[in-house]
Amino acid sequence: MNPDSLIRTVEDFLAAAHDAVVIEDGAVAFDLARTKYSVSGEHNKCLLHLWSSERNVVRRVLEVEIRNDVLRLAVQRLGQNKPTNLEICRERDRRTPTAKRAARLAYHRTLQRILERQFPRYTIAELRSSVDLERSFGPIYCRGLMQQGRSGFAVLGVNGQETQASIDAALTFGILWLDRCREAHAGKLIVEGLKLFLPKESSDLTRERMAHLAREAAKWQLYEIDERGEDVREIDVSDRGNVKTRLVHWTDEAAARERFAEPITYIHECMPDAQVAVLSPAEVAFRCHGLEFARARIAHDPGSFRSTAEIVFGVGAAERVLCDQNTADFERLVSSVGEARHAGGPRDHFLWRMHPERWLESLVVKNVTAIDERLDPACQYSQVPAFSTSDRAMIDVLTTTRAGRLAVVELKANEDIHLPLQGLDYWSRVKWHHDRGEFLRFGYFSGRELSADDPLLFLVAPALHVHPATDTLLRYFSPEIEWALVGIDERWREGVRVVFRKRAIREQSSRKSREGTEPHARVGF
Repeated sequence: MNPDSLIRTVEDFLAAAHDAVVIEDGAVAFDLARTKYSVSGEHNKCLLHLWSSERNVVRRVLEVEIRNDVLRLAVQRLGQNKPTNLEICRERDRRTPTAKRAARLAYHRTLQRILERQFPRYTIAELRSSVDLERSFGPIYCRGLMQQGRSGFAVLGVNGQETQASIDAALTFGILWLDRCREAHAGKLIVEGLKLFLPKESSDLTRERMAHLAREAAKWQLYEIDERGEDVREIDVSDRGNVKTRLVHWTDEAAARERFAEPITYIHECMPDAQVAVLSPAEVAFRCHGLEFARARIAHDPGSFRSTAEIVFGVGAAERVLCDQNTADFERLVSSVGEARHAGGPRDHFLWRMHPERWLESLVVKNVTAIDERLDPACQYSQVPAFSTSDRAMIDVLTTTRAGRLAVVELKANEDIHLPLQGLDYWSRVKWHHDRGEFLRFGYFSGRELSADDPLLFLVAPALHVHPATDTLLRYFSPEIEWALVGIDERWREGVRVVFRKRAIREQSSRKSREGTEPHARVGF
């Protein structure tokens, strides 16, 4: 392959692999979720530059091969003649299928022994980790049922070799397994609740989520297992403790836009409809329907004490500093984004397919009342960087009703079984900061009086892409959470139109809500 072909192959793969890992010398060298890269063709060579806060490397790419979602590169290190291998893997868990099966079988036996020792009065039904696609159960989680007389508990556990994302997702599948056990044993056995077993020191996120599940619906019990010594520790899910979250001060947007007036003017000359998002006092992003293609940031001149604004460009983790030598590349990128990133664009183009949730978010921010007429279009924030515990440390849209009540809007453009609990995660953190008066103190909703009521939660997804398990998961939410599931038209890129709404129904109360509607009994869908 010639250098141009190598560059295109590497760029196309990396553009769709923002959560991949880079493996060199048998170890993970970079996590692309926290890494920047550039691919260039200097001196008729394909050069791959990767950098993060820990490392900075440049490799010359000699050959490429794509197999099983892995980009295998033959690369040459600077100053060395002998080629080495570098792999970019979309799948973070690099264990072989055999190794995964072995680890899960060993955990199966460990969990069986622990249950028999910790709960000697219970009969442990056969544990299983078989695949049940109809009910969304896979081989990662070991599940079973404990029985004592006519009462029992659903059991679900996950071993410490699985990814943190799989561990964090265990509560979703635990709730579904609990519901499945109740359905299968209705009239024969009272399944009181769920016993959830997670690896040692991995339960913080799950504990926070479990604290907001309905106590009257089930008994929720959380345990951590040290698999090496088979030690078990129960976690108190009623103690919400110190939620691991911090709120970042909101930036003065007017001052930031003035500081970056020259780059903003230049970008708007290239793309008049480009959206400008202020990220911090020292950085602004430029987006087309939610797809970021450039940033302007404050750069320090190493030869003087002066600071200047520079523009970097690229899609995803790709990044190059704009200069005279690559202006043509930047103009081609802007042209490609503009041609692909619109409702009638080519659906098979990777720029059209990238970051659909950001695209949806950009439309919701423009017309938030399409989600609910109570929401205030004049007061909203997108991608609020407040949450540090979960992998996805941003809330899609934070706004208020016209009456000043906070509202969390969580968006999914595709079917996602974890939508309810991810929304619950963000709702709980917003409530945490709101209870402490931190939003006003940190510069949010300036000049407004916020209602003391708990936030509202809106879960938004295309109507035909709402996961079938969503209704089940929402039934186990605490009654204190006022949520709404909003299904929108599948053609949302042409404009957000609501197809259906389902709401949590609050308990009877003598008072009327501040939104002007009468609270009523909580019922099913």
